[in-house]
Amino acid sequence: MSRAATTYWDYIKVEEMLSLQSGLAESDAELENDEVLFITVHQIDELWFKLIIRELVAIRDLFAAEHVAEQSLSAAVRGIRRVVLLLHNVASHFSLMESMTTRDYLAFRDKLSPASGFQSAQMREIEILLGLGEGSRIALGNEGSYLDALRDADGNPTAASERVRKRLADSPSIKDAIDAWLYRTPIRGSRPSDEGDAAVVDTFIEDYLAAQARQSAHNEGDAVAMAKNDADEERLRARYSKERDGARAFLCADDLPEAERARARRIRAAIVFIESYRELPLLAWPREVVDGVVALEQAMLIFRQRHARMVERVIGRRTGTGGSAGVDYLDQTALKYRVFSDIWAVRTLLLRRAVLPDLPNPDFYDFVVR
Repeated sequence: MSRAATTYWDYIKVEEMLSLQSGLAESDAELENDEVLFITVHQIDELWFKLIIRELVAIRDLFAAEHVAEQSLSAAVRGIRRVVLLLHNVASHFSLMESMTTRDYLAFRDKLSPASGFQSAQMREIEILLGLGEGSRIALGNEGSYLDALRDADGNPTAASERVRKRLADSPSIKDAIDAWLYRTPIRGSRPSDEGDAAVVDTFIEDYLAAQARQSAHNEGDAVAMAKNDADEERLRARYSKERDGARAFLCADDLPEAERARARRIRAAIVFIESYRELPLLAWPREVVDGVVALEQAMLIFRQRHARMVERVIGRRTGTGGSAGVDYLDQTALKYRVFSDIWAVRTLLLRRAVLPDLPNPDFYDFVVR
């Protein structure tokens, strides 16, 4: 028996989709255009979030493998780039929201209370997948945790709270998976399982820091030559000294407990190594991954900042519908919800190609039959 011809409207469920913009009313015919706009934009956002989650899971699963094949990195980069585009699309919707005046929004705002965008379970899933730590979260209001905000008023589980609970059990995060992949990066041809690997990594770090110190001292000399007075010179010398001290503290992982330093040193050294010698064939795609991660988190930060400015423009700094601090809460998330801090921090240390330490065995990173 042949199947019936597929129609566009059946395949993407047009009629069902168009019947979902009524909010608390029987039909969207009962609503003003501003309220239908508000509902529709948020529904579209949740659809974009669905696609983002699918891509993030695929990226995470790729890096969570015990061995990440070189030829699979292009697929990871493609997925990362798609997530960046999706986040840009979500952020672009805020200009539509800003077509509402404050009075337009206040006409239906009371219907939302005590609901809040904070209750977007998919946004919490995205944060969890990326690797936002539980201790990094900012409290919304009086609830014990962000999970409590996803439960019913009587404390019972909901589809939203169950969705997030399952995601919390779905490990590793993208950050953990990428850190594990970075940790396995051959540095000067040495892998973590190789005898003497720690010494190779430490030597690379010292050689790199020596090159960084020389470049910093050169830049300091140029800056001091233009100092206006002794106080200006002292300020400049202190600034460059702090720069050199900071580079050493970062690459040696002095900011972490002793038990975590060896692993962190290797991961941070791997990021520097990949960025510094990115022209080598086997480091080209890893560098695209590292750069893609920066673009991904940047897109997330832009989304958060754009959200905050839209809210401030439409309703100012009043308390949020769910009892949150409103714009202040959103601004804090944009400032503090950072996941890939090591990859960002490495940019402060990177050197121009001409002053990099020589690589002892560059042929190791060529495409050859092994």
